[in-house]
Amino acid sequence: MFVGGAARADATLTIGTVNNNDMVRMQTLSADYERAHPGVHLNWVILEENTLRQRLTTDIATHGGQFDVMTIGAYEAPLWGAQQWLQPLDNLPADYQVDDLFGNVREQLTVAGHLYAVPFYAESSITYYRKDVFTAHGLVMPEQPTWQEIHDFAAKLHDPAHGMYGVCLRGKAGWGENMALLGTIVNSYGGRWFDEQWKPQLDTPPWHQAVNFYIDLLSHYGPPGPSDNGFNENLALFAAGRCAMWIDASVAGGTLVDPKESSVSAKVGFTRAPRQVTDRGAAWLWVWSLAIPASSRQTPAARDFILWATSRPYLQKVGERYGIASTPPGTRLSTYDAAYMSAAPFAKVTYDSLRAVDPAHPTLLPVPYKGIQLVSIPEFQAVATLVGRLVAGALTGRGQVDEVLHTCQNAVERTMKRAGYYEKSSPEGRQP
Repeated sequence: MFVGGAARADATLTIGTVNNNDMVRMQTLSADYERAHPGVHLNWVILEENTLRQRLTTDIATHGGQFDVMTIGAYEAPLWGAQQWLQPLDNLPADYQVDDLFGNVREQLTVAGHLYAVPFYAESSITYYRKDVFTAHGLVMPEQPTWQEIHDFAAKLHDPAHGMYGVCLRGKAGWGENMALLGTIVNSYGGRWFDEQWKPQLDTPPWHQAVNFYIDLLSHYGPPGPSDNGFNENLALFAAGRCAMWIDASVAGGTLVDPKESSVSAKVGFTRAPRQVTDRGAAWLWVWSLAIPASSRQTPAARDFILWATSRPYLQKVGERYGIASTPPGTRLSTYDAAYMSAAPFAKVTYDSLRAVDPAHPTLLPVPYKGIQLVSIPEFQAVATLVGRLVAGALTGRGQVDEVLHTCQNAVERTMKRAGYYEKSSPEGRQP
């Protein structure tokens, strides 16, 4: 059983992490780690998702050295690892059981054979729905609905006068907020961010269809002020019984079935994320992981901590303290044993979704990049942040979709040209 190595004495680790339930639990449980390592002190910086990304990106790019442990994802890990901004995590101890990690999850954190982060939890996107509400209206949720079926269900179930919204979706601007969801909707409509020559594809029929659909759906059948709602806000709405459906990260399942945190814990149904013309890229793959910046001066202690926080014993500790369904999902094959599958009604759809997603082939048409709800190039964060902000504006009535996407197309083209993706000497486009 993995118990961690000998962390260096008198080390203070500054840990930057996101304010999701699983990370808050990690902070609470880390008191056990500090008791077992009396010379190690943990300084937590817990931030909202967009703010965390800004802080960590600035620190890593400038070698600021503010953090010893960073919570990063499937976008940052390979890019920052390739830049040697992260400490490689080679020669992990045998009792860490690295082969127990999901292969396609581990792959997202690996560059040239070197692991640059260890997965804390992994998620796909799935559909949550109220079984009791569907039954009361004589509706049946398919194993994998289409987005049009989601629209039709929402129209029948939307009842704001009685506190029920037809559907809750991310509307908050951010490349990892509204664009994570919208990217999968675009994929499902047959769209893509770039063609094989790296030319932006935002002003194309699939993008227009997907974005118009998304804005129409939320405007008519979503909660008021949807542009203020990201993952945490929609989780709170669904857990309070205010949403008939919610399409978002599979990691929310543990919270929604916990009667201490969810008023609808016995009424939630789980199924695959919606498709439309294709299911290629219709569900995302994201990995919140722990990494050590190269600028950290506490590498031995940081390495010991992140291995502890992503080990099998840690997952078992979460299950014992908070209930087995609260175990951080999607990282270890051993998690999905008979006891967990029985206790967590969302486990099978999460497992099936994670096994099915393929970031190397994310879209109906061929593309030169990897990533489903993201594009594995350094420019993507700025590009998708801009597009996310303009789409959120359209959601609040600032601009028509056709105008917004035309503006986005021009802006992304300028960015890609400046970055050298349109070099005339290379008709195939620059390689990231």
